Amino acid sequence: MKAAYTKPFLLIAVILIVDQLIKTWVRTHLELNSTGVHILGDKGFLRYTLNNGMAFGWELGGEGGKLILTIFRILAVAAIGYGLVYLIRHKYHRGLIICVTLIFAGALGNIIDCTFYGLLYQHGKLFEGQVVDMFYFPLFRGTWPSWFPIWRGQDFEFFQPIFNLADASISAGVISILLFQKRYFKREHPEPAAPNSEMVEE
Repeated sequence: MKAAYTKPFLLIAVILIVDQLIKTWVRTHLELNSTGVHILGDKGFLRYTLNNGMAFGWELGGEGGKLILTIFRILAVAAIGYGLVYLIRHKYHRGLIICVTLIFAGALGNIIDCTFYGLLYQHGKLFEGQVVDMFYFPLFRGTWPSWFPIWRGQDFEFFQPIFNLADASISAGVISILLFQKRYFKREHPEPAAPNSEMVEE
């Protein structure tokens, strides 16, 4: 049974190490909020940014909001970790286990930033660090047409949010579960077939 835990926890370790190595390199080699380094011409950049918490740069405002978000993340990761162990122990579909592993690893990677970065690199406060983001892919730019409601005439950019490897790991896990949920959650023991309607009645 211990062998069943090897691949998921090895994957978690790899994601955490690579995620933190990238964040450390960005933090030590790039200037905060600068143009960054081109990696796909004008379609992809490494751009050093900090955000207070949620994936892809979304935030919950204020110091109180930051602390609440960090505590929520810790509780969520604990719940996801428990769920992952449950899935492995009860031999659920391997694909589902890998997806939950990706979500757990990504969430844990960002928790490291939220919990310790404030203490080590910013204002010396535990649980109030900011998450390091760097991947920026503005693949398409344009203007909303005049007939489009709300945003008509305004500039738009896809993909605008700046994210990190941990965010990508979470997104890959969630999207895969949504795409393959029928396969992951199919019944292992199908319902017994209905009696043959052609059987002779007594």
